[in-house]
Amino acid sequence: MVGAPVKERYYLGVDGGGSKCRASVADAQGRVLGSALAGPANPFHGVEEARQSIESAARGALEEAGLHSVSLGQLVVGAGLAGVNLPGLYQVMREWPHPFAAFYLATDLRIACIGAHQSDEGAIIVTGTGSCGYVRVGGEERLIGGYGFSFGDQGSGAWMGLEAVKAVLLAADELGPETRLTGDIADQLGVRGLALVERLSGKPSSDYASLAPLVLTAAEAGDAVATSIVGQGAEYISAMAHRLLSHKPPRLSIIGGLAERLQPWLEADVAARLSAPLGTPDVGAIMYARQEEGFGS
Repeated sequence: MVGAPVKERYYLGVDGGGSKCRASVADAQGRVLGSALAGPANPFHGVEEARQSIESAARGALEEAGLHSVSLGQLVVGAGLAGVNLPGLYQVMREWPHPFAAFYLATDLRIACIGAHQSDEGAIIVTGTGSCGYVRVGGEERLIGGYGFSFGDQGSGAWMGLEAVKAVLLAADELGPETRLTGDIADQLGVRGLALVERLSGKPSSDYASLAPLVLTAAEAGDAVATSIVGQGAEYISAMAHRLLSHKPPRLSIIGGLAERLQPWLEADVAARLSAPLGTPDVGAIMYARQEEGFGS
């Protein structure tokens, strides 16, 4: 008796963060066929939402690739998620009765590092809404920072935005120097003074991060207050780079929304050691899945 034909498997790479989830589907050789976005996939902010976003992004990637007859059960998934550096959340996501052929879980930093270097070893600095550093050498990994907006994230977009608001309020009370940020932030948010406090109180880090481009633009134009903020942030990121480089990674890349504009502010020796990322985190997640299946990176 001839058995039923074995259905072809595909690889899905998932990059899940606090604002969105990106998934890319690849064939057995690792060639990307399609990608899609879905909602937040950081289980720290909701386990069920994260799971739903992963499934939604997976279906969207299959649709975009034209793989209409391929089921989720044919996907070998590599998923890098924010929040699973916390052991409890890692375990919860590992125990998910998922619909996929296989589900290999890692942190978002691990798959970003693999994508950036096309290798399982290297170092990355993330400078986006938040900031953190990650290095993996000799099978050992180390995380620097990544404590979140309330506890750190120096050099990040949210941190820059908060520092800018503080400076603007000091200037309003004539306790700090005048700055063009007063007008720039008022133009963007439509409020000043105490109304600025009311507008931002209790808001997520992304609202503060939306002010970071104003800070960088003002600094690039020579505003002293903005220059001080960006300089402090760059000093922290440079110090982080030195710590990562002390582990002697083969490559170091900086990624995230602020990466390009922040690089000119870094210490010269750090900037000289940076390598351009070779790939994106979702592609790194595909490589991770293939690696876990025994096909190498």
